[in-house]
Amino acid sequence: MATVLVIGTMDTKGRESAYLASGIREHGCDALVMDVGILGEPDEIHCDISRAAVAEAAGTTLQALRRAGSRGKAVEGMREGARSVVRRLAGEERIHGAVSLGGAEGAVLASAAMRELPLGMPKTIVSPIASGRRSFGPFVGTSDIAVVHSVVDICGLNAIARQVFDTAAASVAGGAISYERAKQGSSGRPRRRQVAATMLGNTTAPVAWIRGRFESGSGDLVIFHANGVGGAALEQQIEAGWIDGVIDYTLSELIANVAGGFHDAGSNRLEAAGRRGIPQIVVPGCVDFMVCGPRNEIPPEWRSRPSYYHNPEFTLVRANRDEQLEVARRIARKLNAATGPVVVMVPTRGLSIPNCESDLQGEQGAFWDPALDAAFRTELRRHLDDRIAYYEFDVHINDESFAGAVLDMARSLFPA
Repeated sequence: MATVLVIGTMDTKGRESAYLASGIREHGCDALVMDVGILGEPDEIHCDISRAAVAEAAGTTLQALRRAGSRGKAVEGMREGARSVVRRLAGEERIHGAVSLGGAEGAVLASAAMRELPLGMPKTIVSPIASGRRSFGPFVGTSDIAVVHSVVDICGLNAIARQVFDTAAASVAGGAISYERAKQGSSGRPRRRQVAATMLGNTTAPVAWIRGRFESGSGDLVIFHANGVGGAALEQQIEAGWIDGVIDYTLSELIANVAGGFHDAGSNRLEAAGRRGIPQIVVPGCVDFMVCGPRNEIPPEWRSRPSYYHNPEFTLVRANRDEQLEVARRIARKLNAATGPVVVMVPTRGLSIPNCESDLQGEQGAFWDPALDAAFRTELRRHLDDRIAYYEFDVHINDESFAGAVLDMARSLFPA
C-alpha cells in the first residue's frame, strides 16, 4: 500500500496533522506520522516516529537540543535528524509521498526533509507563509515541492482549514498511489536517453527547434530554464544520475555569478557534467548580459550601460569587458577540468536577441559590440585546453543554421 509521511511539529500542529492523516487514509493510503517538534508534547495525535527518535538520528538527544542555547540551533539539529530519517525511509521504499502542515519553523524542517526524497515523489507543504512578499527558495530549492497557501493559520479545524486540508490530503494521496504504481510498472522498462539543455527567452527558438528534431531518434531533451534555479537544478540532476549528456546552450548564470543580477546559480555551475564525465556541448549563449528588475530598479552603477526592455518585470543590462573576459576564463577553467568529451560551439554574430547587427526593424541591437565579443572569444580560446574541440560559426546564436550545427554535433555525441 502507498504510504504518505506526515511531517509536523506535533506539539502545536498535532490535532490538525491528525485530521490530515485521517484524510489520507480515507483516500486509500497509509499515513506514517513523524514528529519534528522540540518543545511540549504531541497534541491529540499518535506519532509513529517520535521527536526523540528524530533527534537521535541527528546524533544527539532531545534534551540536548532543548539546551542548545537558541531555538535556531535546536531547529538545525532537528533538521539534520529529519533528513536522516527521511533518507532511510525512502531508501527502504517505505514511503511514497510526504506532506506537512506548518508555520515558518515547520515549513523549514519539512522542506529540508522533503529535499531528500526522489524526483517525482509527491511532496506538499501547507503553510500560511506560502504567500506574500517572500522568497520561496529556502523552502523549495531545486526540488519539486508543492507549496500551498493555507489561507488561515494552522491553528484549529474550522470550515476554511478543513477545506484546504481535505484538498491537500486528496492530492498527496493520489500522487503517492500514482508514484507507487509507476515505480512498480517501470521495472524492466527500457529508459530513453536523457540529454539536458539550457534555455532562456533569448534562446528559446533554437533550442525548441533542436528539441523537435532531436527527440525523434536520439532520446529526450530535458530543458532547464537558465534563470539561477534552473541551472542549479541541472547540476543537481546530473549528480543524481538522471542526465546522460548536456547541450548547455545558455550560460547566463555564469555572468550573473561574476557581475550580479537575478540569474546567479552559484559558483559550481558548469561543473557536474565534467565531473561525471558525460558528453557536453557548450554554447556561451547570453553571457553578454545580466538580468535585473524593471528599468527604475536598475542598480545605479549599471544605469549608464546599454539596456534592453525584455518585459515589464525584467530589464537586461550589457556586461562590460572585464566581466565578459572573466566569464571566458571561468568557462575555460571549468571545461578544462572535465573528464568526458567536451565540444565548444560559438556563434560570432551575437549571443542574444539584442546582440545583433540588425533586428527585425533593421536597427542595430542594443548590445551589438563585435569588438567586445571578439575579445571574449579570444580569451576563451586562449585559456581552453587544446584537447577541447572548439568551433566558431559566422552567424547569430538564434540562426537556424547554427541550431542545425548544434543538432548535428548532438547526434554524433549522443547517437541513437
